Amino acid sequence: MYDLIIIGGGPAGLAAGLYACRAGLKTVLLERGIPGGQIALTGVVENYPGIESISGIGLAEAMQKHAEKYGLQIEYFTVEKVDFSKKVKWVCNDYGTDFEAKAVILATGADHARLNVPGEEEFAGRGVSYCAVCDGAFFRDKHVAVIGGGDSAIDEGLYLTRTASKVTVIHRRDQLRAEKILQQRAFANPKMEFIWDTVVERFNGDDQLKTLSLRNVKTNERREFPVDGVFVYVGLTPNTAFLKGAVAMDEWGYVPTNEKMETNVPGVYAVGDIRPNTLRQVVTAAADGAIAAIQAEKYITAEWGHE
Repeated sequence: MYDLIIIGGGPAGLAAGLYACRAGLKTVLLERGIPGGQIALTGVVENYPGIESISGIGLAEAMQKHAEKYGLQIEYFTVEKVDFSKKVKWVCNDYGTDFEAKAVILATGADHARLNVPGEEEFAGRGVSYCAVCDGAFFRDKHVAVIGGGDSAIDEGLYLTRTASKVTVIHRRDQLRAEKILQQRAFANPKMEFIWDTVVERFNGDDQLKTLSLRNVKTNERREFPVDGVFVYVGLTPNTAFLKGAVAMDEWGYVPTNEKMETNVPGVYAVGDIRPNTLRQVVTAAADGAIAAIQAEKYITAEWGHE
């Protein structure tokens, strides 16, 4: 049995692993894909304190190596079932492999939300993407659209201007929500243009995406907009479906905590993008992980003593 199970290997989970191992806890981190989470899909990170510029995957790898140096064990494992009703916490996958621990930190993050309009699923991978770093190279010298107006949309739009001939940002409001420095760069970039107050109602094409059906939300005017590809950044959906009934969640599937990262279940903590945060950044996720690990160590000592 482990002292601590961390479910999810993004910045929050990796920071929790580092602090837990340094606190002497026998810790395993369970990750369904590659460590790093959303940050591993980000082109450039320029706002992590002390590092002026680094690729997302580079930062993820550095965080992983740092935690492993202190003894963090990482297992590639998709958690399908959990039981937090007893003192010993239990997690399992569909193959019957299970882990037990005295405490658990939930760091499963969130995935990019879908628009859920006709054609989106049909053209996924055939013109519709959710990752500029993954798929941007397929649209070299092409015209692509970015849907959204937050940090991710503008950051990834700027990244796409490296290879695309033109990047059109389509936003449902009349101003961006991204941080000011990103807005300044976007407005100054000659490859970027903007369509305001507009939503996508349909993705159209044959074997590949060809056009977007757009509607202006103020005038209700509709038009067809030709593009070679589109990248969707309209928010996040927390990866918490497997936790239903195990911990309290809000109506959107986020897991509320107090300032100690404690959920409503003793010995279970939630960190990073699965919390209802006002700011979703690498630095805040890492801070969540550090807090949760230290609180988990205190909980284990109080409940189990020094075994």
